[in-house]
Amino acid sequence: MIDLKGYGPALAEGAVVTVELAFLSLALSITLGLLGASAKLSGNRFAHGVAATYTTLIRGVPDLVMMLLFYYGGQVMVNTLSDYLWYNHEIEFFFQFDPFISGVVTIGLIFGAYMTETFRGAFLAVESGQIEAARAYGFSRWHTFRRIMVPQMLRHALPGVGNNWQVLLKTTALVSIIGLTDMVRVAEEAAKAERMPFHFFIPVAAVYLALTAVTELFIKWLDKRANVGVVQGG
Repeated sequence: MIDLKGYGPALAEGAVVTVELAFLSLALSITLGLLGASAKLSGNRFAHGVAATYTTLIRGVPDLVMMLLFYYGGQVMVNTLSDYLWYNHEIEFFFQFDPFISGVVTIGLIFGAYMTETFRGAFLAVESGQIEAARAYGFSRWHTFRRIMVPQMLRHALPGVGNNWQVLLKTTALVSIIGLTDMVRVAEEAAKAERMPFHFFIPVAAVYLALTAVTELFIKWLDKRANVGVVQGG
């Protein structure tokens, strides 16, 4: 049994923060991904342009830079707005960026761009003949989308969503740089205090490995369930 020098409870709390951060970010990224994919496939030039700009900008900027820009740059912008409102209109306004919420929003925005392309490809993989058949039966566009496209799209999207999730989970380690007390930050502080980096970072690596392994099995189970009755390889 590894002696964690009294940092065990703090590391456990940090692990909980990491899991909460990961799942909330996943929920946001899936939501943004569905909206982005729908916008790109909608035929509306404005919606397509917004979605294309979003995915291009987000995927072109490193994750760490995006995290720092949103947290520190966002706070500077809020402070500037607060000063302007007070000195010019005597309106008192101030908002302090929370590291946890900032982490969720930033990671959600980052992976929302990747999810957009994952879902877009999955929607395009749905056979056009089934959509035409739904319209022939009198389905509205909304019913065709909800009853025909979404269930089949999910089957095609699951592998990509699983890959994005694995990367997202590891990306949560970046929040330690903006002051969130996740398990990476706790391990970093413990390693500096005790001068034993491997002693604390190896357990953290083991937790990440366990989380990715368990969720990979779950995603494989979902993929198997989604492909029930589907002939593979033919």
